[in-house]
Amino acid sequence: MNRETAVAKRYAKALFELAQEKNTVLETEQQLEFVVQAITSNHDLQLLLTTPKIDMEGKMNVLRETFKDQTSDTVLDTVQLLIERGRIQVLNDVLDSYVRIASAAINVADAIVTSAVPLPDAEKESVAATFGKQLNKKIRIKNIVDPSIIGGLQVRIGDRLYDGSLSGKLKQLQKIMK
Repeated sequence: MNRETAVAKRYAKALFELAQEKNTVLETEQQLEFVVQAITSNHDLQLLLTTPKIDMEGKMNVLRETFKDQTSDTVLDTVQLLIERGRIQVLNDVLDSYVRIASAAINVADAIVTSAVPLPDAEKESVAATFGKQLNKKIRIKNIVDPSIIGGLQVRIGDRLYDGSLSGKLKQLQKIMK
């Protein structure tokens, strides 16, 4: 584990413990995702938060003004601490670690379901229920559309891939025929 990952885990664990005390684990995750997405997608904001030309008070004012209505003080304080300590570059890693810690604590697994067309909600719920029983966890579904799988589904949960796609079946058939 590299040093930045270890640092990110410490920040994520502290944030999780605060969120758990306040019973806001899922809300904190959503808010942290929002902040990370906003900062990483806005180059000007990234520059502003990392440049030494702007004093810390100015950075914090911009940060608080930008996110005050969408995030809690707990999330803002965490981001502020990262900026103050010159560790804003680990913000994505903090999010990843937080999601892992929170998911394990509340017995949730994230599933990336790849399909040739967007899945209706009923089908997402069916996939979540099926894998939830198998893994004894609540499953959160993220649907990704990839027409190249032709039909069926690919479900990735953690490092496991369940391939029920038509393209996967064709690849298996090709291997057998060789």
